[in-house]
Amino acid sequence: MKHTPLIACHECDLLQRETALRRNGIARCTRCGAELYRNRPDSLNRTFACTLAAMVLFAVANAFPIVGLSVNGDLVQTTLFGAVRILYRDGMWPLAGLVFFTTILMPMLQMAGIAYLLLPLPLGRVPPQPAVVFRLVHWAMSWGMTEVLILGVLVALVKLAHIAGVVPGIALWAFGALMLLLAAMSAAFDPREFPERVRPSQRGAGVPADTHTSASASTAARAGLFACHECGLLSKARAHAHEGGCPRCGAPLHFRKPESIARTWAFLMAAMVLYIPANTLPMMHTSSIFGAQRDTIMSGVVYLWTSGSWPLAVVLFIASVAVPMLKIVALIFLVATAQRRSRWLPELRTRIYRVVEFVGRWSMLDIYVVTVRVALVQFNTLATIQAGPAAIAFGAVVVLTMFAAVSFDPRFIWDANKAGHG
Repeated sequence: MKHTPLIACHECDLLQRETALRRNGIARCTRCGAELYRNRPDSLNRTFACTLAAMVLFAVANAFPIVGLSVNGDLVQTTLFGAVRILYRDGMWPLAGLVFFTTILMPMLQMAGIAYLLLPLPLGRVPPQPAVVFRLVHWAMSWGMTEVLILGVLVALVKLAHIAGVVPGIALWAFGALMLLLAAMSAAFDPREFPERVRPSQRGAGVPADTHTSASASTAARAGLFACHECGLLSKARAHAHEGGCPRCGAPLHFRKPESIARTWAFLMAAMVLYIPANTLPMMHTSSIFGAQRDTIMSGVVYLWTSGSWPLAVVLFIASVAVPMLKIVALIFLVATAQRRSRWLPELRTRIYRVVEFVGRWSMLDIYVVTVRVALVQFNTLATIQAGPAAIAFGAVVVLTMFAAVSFDPRFIWDANKAGHG
């Protein structure tokens, strides 16, 4: 009798048997409801096609101006890289680095990495060092924020339309199409199929036969198995070992993320300290013939509301004020209850963690609004805008809360429960 392989949930660590899925079907954990894997038809070919189209659009989007601002016949245009350069010129190099990292470098690495991995496959070849590039692509997908950039540009244009004529550039439409292609590429890419295609003999490597035939519900940690979060492979840990390497993709393996609680607390404490200057110090300095003005995050929300753009005001308030604060509160709740080994509603706490992980990137919205406005409002004696110190503090809060979410291991939520704790 042929036994189906096991898979471990990356959120609660429960061992389950893989099942065949219908076309576009989704397998979810029977305990916490997390997505385990999907049936993505023709995954690699669809991913490769989306990647090639995305690379063309990425080149167009960065070669032409995103948008222009016209005042009395004077037109100021900027590319995305030009906006980064202006921030760097004004001494805001941490902000410039963050924008470059999330909107140019990470999407570029994601597309180049996937193209590198998939291009040789139709020829029956395997690219050198596929495991390293595979992990790099997985990491880049988490930090590329093209969709947040597009929304930030739209919010900035609504604000700027009241003071000058807005001239949409070719790159704006290219970035919009790029956003859709990157989403399609991420949805089509199956992180389980590529490693299986490259090293099929590793499927179920190191998992003993008695583990496959066991009918008892247990966790991977209790069974002495490492679960790879990159490719999903289960592998047997050496005796008394608490860490190892995935035999298929080379990712580091642990029963639980090392120092997860302490590292999460450290990132949260730093974020809480910086949250205060991020909301009290000026986000932008505006100089014009009518005088100087300093804008905070809340003053930007108020401006959009009073000017009639209340939907964007609500979006900006949620993304830039409510979400960072709620993320900090939610993560404090999660790490405190996990540290106390609380058994209270683990399903609910796991859902909270998923929400925190999903919304983290959208807090970057205000950073991109500032970037676009700083790059466009450069009319010398008429008006100029510079980023304020709150922009750096706010960017640090966003990054620190994302690090905190990544550092927290949601499997700790379930470890206190008698039903299969690790």
